[in-house]
Amino acid sequence: MPSLFDPLPMGKLHLPNRIVMAPLTRNRAPNAIPTRLMTEYYTQRASAGLLITEATAISAQGQGYADVPGLYGSEQLDGWKAVTESVHAHNGRIFVQLWHVGRVSHVDLQPDGQKPVAPSAITAHTRTYLIKDGVGSFVPTSEPRALEAEELPGIVHDYRHAARHAVSTAGFDGVEVHGANGYLLDQFLKTGANRRADDYGGSIENRARLMLEVMRAVVGEVGGGRTGLRISPVTPANDIDDENPQPLFEYLMKQLAPLGLAYLHIIEGATGGPREIADRPFDYDAMREAYRSAGGKGAWMVNNGYDKALAEQALARGADLVAFGKLFIANPDLVQRLRKDAPLNPPDKTTFFGGDAHGYTDYPALNAA
Repeated sequence: MPSLFDPLPMGKLHLPNRIVMAPLTRNRAPNAIPTRLMTEYYTQRASAGLLITEATAISAQGQGYADVPGLYGSEQLDGWKAVTESVHAHNGRIFVQLWHVGRVSHVDLQPDGQKPVAPSAITAHTRTYLIKDGVGSFVPTSEPRALEAEELPGIVHDYRHAARHAVSTAGFDGVEVHGANGYLLDQFLKTGANRRADDYGGSIENRARLMLEVMRAVVGEVGGGRTGLRISPVTPANDIDDENPQPLFEYLMKQLAPLGLAYLHIIEGATGGPREIADRPFDYDAMREAYRSAGGKGAWMVNNGYDKALAEQALARGADLVAFGKLFIANPDLVQRLRKDAPLNPPDKTTFFGGDAHGYTDYPALNAA
């Protein structure tokens, strides 16, 4: 049976262990520019088999929260380059998560105060994060406008452009496309947010069209071995749902299989909540079988509330990688702690979003505790 501490070839990389640091939004990038503090934060956690950065906007339109980083400006790319160089100097591997929030945004965060964009003009009953006069707070999202069909090639271009510069300019080992948690690509995918009557709405094939166009464009730019995709079939996060997700995601798997992806990153159940949702049953094994039967060879990464025991069980059932989120916030040396069955630092939830080094880079390592 594979162990969390066994190596794994993944795409263009060779991972020293199967422990992945999940994307974690921390709202510490003023003006969307990565800082020296962020360099320290990621470097502290470089012993993970793979680091996946916090969600990073592919364009100004793609921004949805205050002080989250971007990939569309030279200062942003320079900031990320400092992060990747430091992580690599400490023998780490790092992918950046490519993000367009779609309707999960606010007019205060959009260029010229425009409405956020979405597949359909349906407001998400959720909240986003704003900072005013130095104080952060969660506020309701704004009403979106529906994207015109002629705008969608521009969205695909933004993903392609961000992927190219992430790898060639900022020095990332690869990119993860964020197709989960009720953000733009997930909004197009699911019936609860997509009421379009054109080629991007209605049937499963149409609703999956934008995500597949983006994935093919990104793979064409940086290669499948440097590309991952994050999905969340049944999460209710950000007011998202689909009337019949099983055939939708099995279709998606069959279309993704030929792309030679490095990995698929699966959020099981409700993001940050239970892995089994009573009124949203889903067969993850059947979804994986659809991918494998169609020739998909990418690593299978599972995510949502895992501890060491549950992670080992997941590997025994066929997962290749396990992503850990909150545990990595408070334990920069999580790999060492899990290996030694050492005590874990408890996270300070009051410092999760926004702030300074407190609750970000000041958690003690095991050898300093």
